[in-house]
Amino acid sequence: MITSSPTEAAPSIPDTRDLPDYIQTLRRAVDPFVAEHFSWRGTLRLHRNALGWDILRAPVNFILSPVFVLTRIVAYLCKRLGLRRGGAWLARRRILLRTSVASRVETCIVTDLLGLPVTAGKTAFDRTKLEHAVLASPQFRETLRRCENADDVRALSHRVLGAVSEYAGTRSAVSEITTVLFTLLTGAIVFQALTPGMISMAPGVAEALARSAAIADFPLGQTIGGAWYGVFATDTSPWMVAATLAGLVMLGSIFAAFAGILADPVQSRLGIHRRRLLRLIDTIEMELVGAGDKPFAAREHYYARAFDIWDAGATVLRGLRG
Repeated sequence: MITSSPTEAAPSIPDTRDLPDYIQTLRRAVDPFVAEHFSWRGTLRLHRNALGWDILRAPVNFILSPVFVLTRIVAYLCKRLGLRRGGAWLARRRILLRTSVASRVETCIVTDLLGLPVTAGKTAFDRTKLEHAVLASPQFRETLRRCENADDVRALSHRVLGAVSEYAGTRSAVSEITTVLFTLLTGAIVFQALTPGMISMAPGVAEALARSAAIADFPLGQTIGGAWYGVFATDTSPWMVAATLAGLVMLGSIFAAFAGILADPVQSRLGIHRRRLLRLIDTIEMELVGAGDKPFAAREHYYARAFDIWDAGATVLRGLRG
């Protein structure tokens, strides 16, 4: 069994008739959970899981992120228009690849925060194992009894784990935002320009690379070449800019895979992790009482896409001015 370490405060499993006590136990366990998993030491343990396939998943998720946000917007519009079944189907689509770090976060929430038993082993982070833990938990027994059939039971477990997955997914969006802040800082220091993303940074990097190559190949030597190209600009081909952009996107997405090492402790100090986990517990409480009308919303994905729009807009504006 996966058990909590001595420093973790995994809630004890109360009788299902004591649901309010269980929810209060969860809320009291939030601060110890944040301290255990999102401190400097805790986040380093989490990000050991990023060494491996997550480095390859990161660029794919970066490309799929706009599609993910678009499906959520369409799902919301469908629900507003009364197309609830279509909206619910879209909301359940898992566009982004499930990273090892996100899987580890989900398992930590299920075991160390919710106090549900999950069998250890190679499949400890497997989604099926987590679903079985939800279905077998005393905390959910009364709610499961109210379900009319097996499909409703599975739907409940999917909604609960979907909320947990949404929470874990917010960390990837925050990592993207952290990467944007790092890009802004780099652009301000190196290029003395506003670079809210890789699109706006690519021309400056491509120009610097082209200038370095031109200086290295200057017929009269690099010293005179540096002076020459300090006065006259080098030609930067569109292909050079495109290749530079592709390389920057790859580097940025890999950086984002580990950006949580910086972002988690900051969010812990600011209380962001605590507030987000309390929202997750509110969602789980609604599911336990049978309401299910307070889905967990991951707003951070929309913030990250807002930076993308800013990046693209700044690039277009710079091109029009040039």
